[in-house]
Parts: sequence; C-alpha cells; structure tokens
Amino acid sequence: MSIKTINELDIDGRRVFIRVDFNVPLTPAGGVAEDSRIRDSLPTIRYALEKGARVVLASHLGRPKGKPDPKFSLMPVAQKLAELLGAEVLLTDEPVGDGARKVVADLKAGRVALLENLRFTPAEEANDDTFAKGLASYADVYVNDAFGTAHRAHASTTGIAKLVANKGMGLLMEREVNFLGKLLGEVERPFIAIIGGAKVSDKIGVLENLLGRVNQLLIGGAMANTFLKAKGGRMGRSLVEEDKLALARSFLKKAEVANVEVLLPRDAVPHPASSRRPARS
Repeated sequence: MSIKTINELDIDGRRVFIRVDFNVPLTPAGGVAEDSRIRDSLPTIRYALEKGARVVLASHLGRPKGKPDPKFSLMPVAQKLAELLGAEVLLTDEPVGDGARKVVADLKAGRVALLENLRFTPAEEANDDTFAKGLASYADVYVNDAFGTAHRAHASTTGIAKLVANKGMGLLMEREVNFLGKLLGEVERPFIAIIGGAKVSDKIGVLENLLGRVNQLLIGGAMANTFLKAKGGRMGRSLVEEDKLALARSFLKKAEVANVEVLLPRDAVPHPASSRRPARS
C-alpha cells in the first residue's frame, strides 16, 4: 500500500494532527447521544499518545452554515473523549486563530487538544488555502483517520495533506481500506450491500460501482427518501433531493437491467405536510 499508516510514521514526541470524524448525534440537552465514532478513533489516538506525541484533533459537527453556533460546539465531544481516554482534552475556542495557536503551542507530550468545529468557518468546506495553511501549521505529521469524510475535498482533508510532507492514515482508516479492498476480488454470494446517508449526490458513484458486483442493495437513511419519492412515494417535508429525482429514477432502471434488487424502506413516516399517509415503496 503506497499510503503509510500511523505505525509506519515517525511520530515520537512530535505534533500529530489527526483528522477524526466526531460528527456524532447530540441529545436535546447537548450531550453525546451515541459515541461509536468517538470510540472508533481511540486506537489511533492512544497509539499516538503512547508514542509521546502531542495530539491535535480536528473534526466537524453538524451543519453550522460556516459560522460559530453554540449548538454545534465540540465541547460535549471533548468531554466524552476525555471520559473515554481518562485524560484531559483541551478544546480550543476556534479552529484557526491566535487562541487555537496558543493551545497547540503549549501542548505537552502525551496530551490532547481538540480544535473547535472546523465548519465554524466557510473556509473548511471551500478548501481555502489560507485556512489549510493555518491547520498545517499545527502539524509535524498529518494523519487522516476520518473515513466517513475522506472523500470530501475540504481544507482538513485535501488542503492540509498537500502541505504536510509526513502524512498517512490512522488505524481506523487502515481497517476500512483493508476491508473494502477485499470486496474488489472474489466475494462470497449472495453479496448484499447496505448503504445509508443523507444525500444521493454523495453516494451515487458508490451505488453505480456496486451494481456490477452485488446481488442486492439495501438503501436506508434520508437518502432513501429521494428514491422513495422517485418511485412515487409521498414524502411530505422530509429531506428529499428534488434535483436528484431523475438521477434516482435512472439508477433504479440501471439496477433493474443489471438484475440487482434494490430494497428501500417498506414503510416510512414522512415529516408532516399536506399528506399524512405513509410513503410505500
């Protein structure tokens, strides 16, 4: 594999910037409702700490629309991570700026800092060069362990990677890449793929590539709403990508031609609108 993993990088005592995926659901009271993504990141973080690295973590949370929003602060995530690690986690008051720079500069070996929500500025999703340089200034070594966001050309994934010479992937990313790599060869059948997410536009490439390999596709998450509406379902005010309905219909036809069964939720309760009848596939 051409991409190095964290255990192949020289991180002893160095400042290691780890892009993690802490985009977790929160409770109405502002706590972490489900922490599996945080737990999945622990092996990489603990490995870096055992090597005496100064660990700088970065993630987004929700969709704060490019500006600071207390509802999307990573404070509850920092608290949960500290609980799981059994160690203090310092949260900066901004992703890039004087405050964050001081926290990172003062970070001691074997300690952890978490940058505030990367999406508190539009520069993250715009892959802004200046923002990427600000993030890169925190890193002697860059590690991407955020498999769920690795496909996005954002400053914390694509931009920073171009600016840091010593880089690689974390243990979670390695596990996912190795697992998916096995699916490129011969697989046991029936071969069934379960795909979720919110947007058809984010997953259509994966779905179309899977058509030539799978026997069945199970589509869930909010993404299923677009397919349900494309088949005539009434989705009320539930999330639907109206501009992707034609794409969804085209995909369903391709699946039919390929003799791949596409399974959608049989009963869905749409967000109330003019119709209260559930959509059916």
